[in-house]
Amino acid sequence: MNNEVVSIDLGSNSFRVLKYDCLNNKIISDYHEVVGMADGLIDTGLISSEAQQRVIKALKQSIKEINYDPSIAVAVTTAAMRKASNNKEVLKNFEENTGVKFTIIDGIEEARLTLLAIKYALKREKIDSSKFILLDIGGGSTEIIVNTKEKYESHSFDFGIVTMTQKFFKHNDLQKDLNSRKLEIKKYLDSLDLNLNDYTFVATAGTPTTIAAVKLGQDFFSYDKEVVNGTIVNLDDLKDCLSIFDNSNKNEITKLVGKGRVEFIQVGIYIYQAIFEVLKKNESIVLDDGLREGVAINHCLETKCEG
Repeated sequence: MNNEVVSIDLGSNSFRVLKYDCLNNKIISDYHEVVGMADGLIDTGLISSEAQQRVIKALKQSIKEINYDPSIAVAVTTAAMRKASNNKEVLKNFEENTGVKFTIIDGIEEARLTLLAIKYALKREKIDSSKFILLDIGGGSTEIIVNTKEKYESHSFDFGIVTMTQKFFKHNDLQKDLNSRKLEIKKYLDSLDLNLNDYTFVATAGTPTTIAAVKLGQDFFSYDKEVVNGTIVNLDDLKDCLSIFDNSNKNEITKLVGKGRVEFIQVGIYIYQAIFEVLKKNESIVLDDGLREGVAINHCLETKCEG
């Protein structure tokens, strides 16, 4: 049992659990559900009691399905919990009801752990991992990590698909918001003084993986991460996806992207498109691996060192 770890990533929209074999660096089983934790957060500054109930229900379901001891799970939570003014009581509620103890991690640690997972994934997919720019579009924040051989620079930007969508529904000025975000990202990249041509563009999280899946003819129910991993997505694929969503009804979109993602996916694509434009890239490599894999791998490495 010592060779196994269970990692949990509770994001602003998604809840992801992983049982991982440290010895063979392999996923044993995983669980994923949309919990919409950041619903209403932008208006109230709080994680709502409805959202808390959804998370508790998802935690209990994952314990049942993956069969793990909640008290030893390595559980992290990110942007939504960082922002919520009631985060302490929310985490206490989760622990009392499920036995899972969460740690709130900052954007820097989130980037480090996600990068760790992506480096392992690129190696597994036999893709050159010396110089790449990693985009991780979350529900409440967006991380950009510039990896140059053994060094990296990361920055967490204060916008994500959930928060931007909720703002957009309220003020209806998505393009203006995106333009100012593009300037913010460009300013950050300029400060690093890079030759962007030398860097591969890699993307992780729900939006890029959904576009890759649609490109491959998969939907939410036939989603296969092993096939999605390493898929090349280009700007035309983004346009095709937007066109499919524009011409589909809610049920058809739900079948493609899954419940709880329908209202966010288009904003996710616009964010992804904006990063393509800032980086002056035509294509990106998509990987399903992310924070929960990074948390698991990090734990394996730490316990190995201690052992």
